Amino acid sequence: MLSVPPPNEDVARAIRLYRAPSLAVEAEVFARRVVTMVAPVGVARARTLCWSASRLAAFGLSVGLGVTDEVLLHPSTVERFISRGLVGASASRRLTLRANLRFIGCRVVPTLWAAPAPPLPRSGAKEPYTQREIDAYLALARAQGTLERRMRLQALVCLGAGAGLTGGDMRHVTGAHVTRLENGLVVRVEGPMARLVPVLARYGAPLRESALFAGSTYITGGVSPSRHNVTNRLVSSAAGGLDLPRLEIPRLRATWLETCARALGLAGFFHAAGFVHSQHLGDVVARLGVPRDRELVTLLGGAR
Repeated sequence: MLSVPPPNEDVARAIRLYRAPSLAVEAEVFARRVVTMVAPVGVARARTLCWSASRLAAFGLSVGLGVTDEVLLHPSTVERFISRGLVGASASRRLTLRANLRFIGCRVVPTLWAAPAPPLPRSGAKEPYTQREIDAYLALARAQGTLERRMRLQALVCLGAGAGLTGGDMRHVTGAHVTRLENGLVVRVEGPMARLVPVLARYGAPLRESALFAGSTYITGGVSPSRHNVTNRLVSSAAGGLDLPRLEIPRLRATWLETCARALGLAGFFHAAGFVHSQHLGDVVARLGVPRDRELVTLLGGAR
């Protein structure tokens, strides 16, 4: 925190007596504490800053964030509050709140508010394929001119939409990595993100067929895990399917993600918890530990 002089007696009293009856007590306490730390000049300024800080804290509590300086006064939290927590507010109100919270943040947690590099553009989540499109891709795979191409293209669709694997994951998968566990099929992924992934039920039979064909060789082709663009070449060499959108591995993975999220009731959980993003959920999951392999198969292997 930056070194600031203590507030004068009138300002200190105004901060001490600040109350926000419609908000949680934690929001009031946070506001009084951080505004005391910045030592505003004047009673009116102190009250304005308390009001701004308490609304930020109330928003943080509503989305499951911890009431700590580093979390609530982080630039990303402030911007999310301005964009998501002030629906219906006027532009001038938003500008005022942003200025007030930046003022507090720069003095309480200045290291978080150092001039940042220009943010990189963020692409949104890929659109998943429809079930009809996935069925069409599997039919396209079965229509390829050679058995080898049929099995490889079928495996690519199943590994993407049925297990959520990325192109980098697929490089390491041989037919031997696809095995049965309990009543489901699993893929053992090697490489930097090594893990075991249950295969969604509807993709089990075609993926098993491709795995048996591949045996100990790479299921999407090639001879080395360091090979490049194997999946791209496989997709571009597919014959037919001119009426289908381009087959993209990120969209196959998005299809898997949406299927699993629906099976787990994730949308309902986010709604009930009041989450608008997954930061807090990630902290919760980190404390739970990784489920055992059999638990994963039970949880996701039967999803369709």
